[in-house]
Amino acid sequence: MFLTTTRRPMEGLDSLRRLNNVLDEAFNNWPFQQQGSGTVTSSWVPACDVFEDKDAVKIVAEVPGVSPEDVRLSLENNLLTIRGEKKQQAEERTERVHRYERTYGSFERTFALPNSVDPEKIAAQYESGILTVVIPKAERARPREIPVKVS
Repeated sequence: MFLTTTRRPMEGLDSLRRLNNVLDEAFNNWPFQQQGSGTVTSSWVPACDVFEDKDAVKIVAEVPGVSPEDVRLSLENNLLTIRGEKKQQAEERTERVHRYERTYGSFERTFALPNSVDPEKIAAQYESGILTVVIPKAERARPREIPVKVS
C-alpha cells in the first residue's frame, strides 16, 4: 500500500477554516433567505471576496477549472446569483487512486445587492479562473459635494 504523508504547519487551523466556511454558507444572504430553504444547492462553493468603493461594488470569485461558458449570472429582486459547473473530465486510469481532493459539480452563490447600485450596468469578466463582477453604483448614490452659496 502506498502511504502519503503531508505535513502542514497550520494544519491545526483546518477545523476552524471548515467551521468558518460552514458559518459563511449558513449566514450567506441572511436575512434574505426564504423560510425552509435549507437544501444544499451546490456540490462546492467558490470562495468570493466582496469590495465596495464610492463608485461600485465588486465581487471576485475563484472558479478555477470552470469554463467561462459554464458560468451564468442572473439578477432578480436585487439578488445577484452566480451559477456554474466544474465538469470532471473522463479519465482512463491504469493506476490505483489513493485520494481525490478536487471538487467537481455545480455551484451557486447569491448576493443581496444594496438599492444604491445600477443593475443595468453590471459587467462581468473572466480571466485565469477568476470571475470579477462589477456592479456600479447609481449616480444618486455616489458621494458628491454640494456648493454653499453666499447671499
